[in-house]
Amino acid sequence: MSDNDGKKTLGVRGGPRSGNVKQSFSHGRTKNVVVETKRKRIVKPKPGAAAPAASVSASSGASGNASKRPAGITEAEYERRMKALAAAKERESEEAANREAEEKAREEEKHRRRQEAEAKEREQREAEERAKAKADEEDRKKRESEEAAKKAVAAAAAAPAADAPQQQRAPKQAPRRTDRDRDDSRGRGNKGRGDDNSRRSGKLTLNQALSGGEGGRQKSMAAMKRKQERARQKAMGGVESREKVVREVQLPEVIVVSELANRMAERVGDVVKALMNNGMMVTQNEAIDADTAELIIEEFGHKVTRVSDADVEDVIDSVDDDDKDLKPRPPVITIMGHVDHGKTSLLDAIRDAKVVAGEAGGITQHIGAYQVETESGAVLSFLDTPGHAAFTSMRARGAQVTDIVVLVVAADDAVMPQTIEAINHAKAAEVPMIVAINKVDKPEANPDKVRTDLLQHEVIVEKMSGEVQDVEVSAITGQGLDELLEAIALQAEILELTANPDRAAEGAVIEAQLDVGRGPVATVLVQRGTLKQGDIFVVGEQYGRVRALINDRGDRVKEAGPSVPVEVLGLNGTPEAGDVLNVVDTEAQAREIADYREKAAKDRRAAAGSGTSLEQLLAQAKENENVAELPILVKADVQGSAEAIVQAMEKIGNEEVRVRVLHSGVGAITESDVGLAEASGAPVIGFNVRANAPARNSANQKGVEIRYYSVIYDLVDDVKAAASGLLGAEIRENFIGYAQIKEVFKVTGVGKVAGCLVTEGVARRSAGVRLLRDDVVIHEGTLKTLKRFKDEVPEVQSGQECGMAFENYDDIRADDVIEIFEREEIERNLD
Repeated sequence: MSDNDGKKTLGVRGGPRSGNVKQSFSHGRTKNVVVETKRKRIVKPKPGAAAPAASVSASSGASGNASKRPAGITEAEYERRMKALAAAKERESEEAANREAEEKAREEEKHRRRQEAEAKEREQREAEERAKAKADEEDRKKRESEEAAKKAVAAAAAAPAADAPQQQRAPKQAPRRTDRDRDDSRGRGNKGRGDDNSRRSGKLTLNQALSGGEGGRQKSMAAMKRKQERARQKAMGGVESREKVVREVQLPEVIVVSELANRMAERVGDVVKALMNNGMMVTQNEAIDADTAELIIEEFGHKVTRVSDADVEDVIDSVDDDDKDLKPRPPVITIMGHVDHGKTSLLDAIRDAKVVAGEAGGITQHIGAYQVETESGAVLSFLDTPGHAAFTSMRARGAQVTDIVVLVVAADDAVMPQTIEAINHAKAAEVPMIVAINKVDKPEANPDKVRTDLLQHEVIVEKMSGEVQDVEVSAITGQGLDELLEAIALQAEILELTANPDRAAEGAVIEAQLDVGRGPVATVLVQRGTLKQGDIFVVGEQYGRVRALINDRGDRVKEAGPSVPVEVLGLNGTPEAGDVLNVVDTEAQAREIADYREKAAKDRRAAAGSGTSLEQLLAQAKENENVAELPILVKADVQGSAEAIVQAMEKIGNEEVRVRVLHSGVGAITESDVGLAEASGAPVIGFNVRANAPARNSANQKGVEIRYYSVIYDLVDDVKAAASGLLGAEIRENFIGYAQIKEVFKVTGVGKVAGCLVTEGVARRSAGVRLLRDDVVIHEGTLKTLKRFKDEVPEVQSGQECGMAFENYDDIRADDVIEIFEREEIERNLD
């Protein structure tokens, strides 16, 4: 379409309207266009006639689209929808193209990676072939150089004696030429520096790692030195390889792979490889059984020596000392006797120190060890054992480590039960005794009665023509102390006590405790050898290194010889009193022995605490069925006190009541102790210890009772009283009368009523009754009614008649006898 000026116009449906439209193009270009518009003709259908499908006329360019446009949609809306549809189709085509491109890229990437892998494999094969060829070349040249060196040595040996200086120089020069030639052939020009530089560079490429040649696994300096030494020996015609060392390998029941390699002196990797070849995929940190380890040891050419777990203690030197190494040592004297007979006071008088003032109630609570030097210069080691009956086991330990027992007997009290126990301990240990008759200064003292009483226990003193020395002493006035020391020195001289101080120390733990500031502390009496600061030791289930040694006066010492008591610091835990201390070479040995002993002790406790058969379990269940238990927790200041308290608690009770110690330990009462006590409903007993602040707060919140004691008498008495409260009261029956049934009546609403005559005592309404027929009890119960004539009465006297009816029982006959009794509850106490 064009206008009169010949310019092109855009035809628009509608009336003939014209105007200018500015068109925009790319790069900023614009153009004015004349536009002619036409009005759209709307054809309205006649009424009642159907509208034709193409009732709307449009311009020739849009007629095709008009015929497809749905009715009721404008042309502009239709065009917009068509454009959106075209855009969606275009986007779909673009996405399809993108997917196709991505798929193509992935295929190309796969192809490229496959080519790279193939190239890498080719490079590896080529590198292996080069390495093999290089190794073959080196071997060939090495053989040539060795042959040249051997020829040179042979020529030097065959040369005349006159040319000896020149021939002696030749062998020295030949290896140098051979080495230089070998270096030139290997490194292509100073290979030695190349090795050194590559070893120090620290960089490793893939090709170097695969080739295993010059840039392969870097060697240590020791390996390079060994290599040079082998080359020198080869050049001089020496032996190329040393003979294999056959070792005797100690094999326990279970061993770690790395430890097995260490004992065989083989590489861990070789041992792991051998295990893998035998079908065991293990690492160096895994354990294997002895049978498997024995196969590996034999495969490596070594000898096997089977050992058990108990063999770890073989490192402790138990060899008897040679007589020429023995030297005199001070005697160890143990003071024994009944409680309050003056043992500690006598020792105080000897060592001129007041130990009693530091003991609660004047009673020795745990073993003390002291050294005393007499006026004559003799050194005596004293052990002061507690005299209370609860410490019997501690006195037994004292007798085991002692040389001489001083039996203290009070002249005003004579022989008592614990005196007899002390005599038995001394006899069992086969230790000589000296009787010290104490308190002779008292007016009521009778030393002869003591000597006579001792005869009953086969202790015959010298005054009674026996062999046991006896001395009358007084700890208060000092009477007889010099004579007592002379008697001890004389007895020690007779015994000829000796020990070897120049060996690993061995001693016995007299006492052990957990000190807040110093940790576990053990009082040790050295028996053999010399214990020095820095020594590694094992004691019972504990081990450690001697951090400090403190003597009986509180001074630090560097060492302690035989018969010297010292406090040892540096333990990893609190040992038991009576444990043996042994010095070992290494801390590993000490730890191994302590671990073995701890495991063995656990096994023993587990075996003792469990029934081994069904019959035993049933017997235990039946035994404990009707036994009331009083659970308690015990914390003490030292191990010996805790043990003694536990033993005293075990003795409290009978077949109905007993005391059960849930836990005993050394040290302050802690929050965990309170928690255990709360769970078990038990009180906490503290002996010379106190609860810390968290434990006190926890006990107040949970209602747990904490009791403190410093004298064992009070502790035992209180626990006895508490256990007595668990005893059921004793029921005692008192017979108060008898009645005979004369006749039986039936009463409506009551049942059978017996007409009785009270023949003896009195019949009471509140009392219990038994029905006897032919002197056999056929019923026991209570009375439902007791009447005299028609009235209910509380009691009926002897000789009177009454009516009786039983509660829930009607089988009564004439001539039956009624027994009337009352029950009385009596409280019981533990003796």
